[in-house]
Amino acid sequence: MKTKNSFSVTDGRKILLIGDIDRAFSDADAVRQLPCEIQSNIPDAVNLAEKENFAAIGVVMFGSAIRLPWALEALRKANSSAKIILLAQMCEEPIAMKMVGTNFSAKALADDYLICPIQANRFYQTIELLIHRKRAELAAPAVDISSEMKIKQLEKLATEDDLTGLKNRRYIWEFSRQIIDYARKGKGQVTLLIFDIDNFKHYNDVYGHSAGDKVLKQAAVLMRRCCRGHDIVGRIGGDEFAVVFWDVTQNKTLKEKSERRSATAGHPKEAIFIAKRFIRELENAELHLLGPKGKGVLTISGGLATFPLDGSTMQELFTKADKALLDAKRSGKNRIYLVGKPRSDIADVE
Repeated sequence: MKTKNSFSVTDGRKILLIGDIDRAFSDADAVRQLPCEIQSNIPDAVNLAEKENFAAIGVVMFGSAIRLPWALEALRKANSSAKIILLAQMCEEPIAMKMVGTNFSAKALADDYLICPIQANRFYQTIELLIHRKRAELAAPAVDISSEMKIKQLEKLATEDDLTGLKNRRYIWEFSRQIIDYARKGKGQVTLLIFDIDNFKHYNDVYGHSAGDKVLKQAAVLMRRCCRGHDIVGRIGGDEFAVVFWDVTQNKTLKEKSERRSATAGHPKEAIFIAKRFIRELENAELHLLGPKGKGVLTISGGLATFPLDGSTMQELFTKADKALLDAKRSGKNRIYLVGKPRSDIADVE
């Protein structure tokens, strides 16, 4: 951990932190010992940023997505030279990625994001790297950013499946837990789809494990193509995959809330539509690695479970969806079963 005296990259400037740092940092007490100003709300933070030149601004997200673009634009305007870093929960990562991109304006609203909880030294390492990079862009001598690349690679290994590039089991498990907590507060829905590839062992035995790996990659590509941008697709082991469909209503307008299906209603049509679309994509996929008759031979079986209809926790949804998957297998495969509909597959649901 750096001390005040050794933290020279900011040229004496302070760091502005906005929000509940006790939730964002695993060592919040250490943060308070460093050259920081801490503000609990955006308006006070913007006023302070207009008066003082900060090296960086850390914004704790935690449920503030609807006001976040406005807040970041105001902070950019108040302190244009500061590096803005979003401190997000895992379930807020899709939103954070959009803010770091250029979806909302010609310039990204934030410079980087970190998944919480984090340690103070990781936060300041990110600030250092961002400032070094800016100096390099201003024609300073080349800066070795290999340490940044190593950190990013380690983070990727910790959350992604190395074969398919999808999220791994650990990420899916933690994301599901967090987004269910959000949905519980915001009267939203979370639907979990668990599926595997029918007769996958046959592909490995007949065509070899290399062909089996290509089948897994193909399924991953098709599933991501079918899903919405914020839905999370992961491989949770072998030929088994999971998709987390989610919509949290707490930040919607009253009109949007009234138009949305009740959180206690049946399975959301969006998840069912996407699952059906995925099945059609598999039927039309050209799997040349399986020979001239490869088209249409790849099928899946799966189970869908929805919060709060089928379970109130992540564990309950996984258990229910997995049981529905087994029911689909026992009933002939090539189908997706909904929890609560033991004799009807997804093709029967409109």
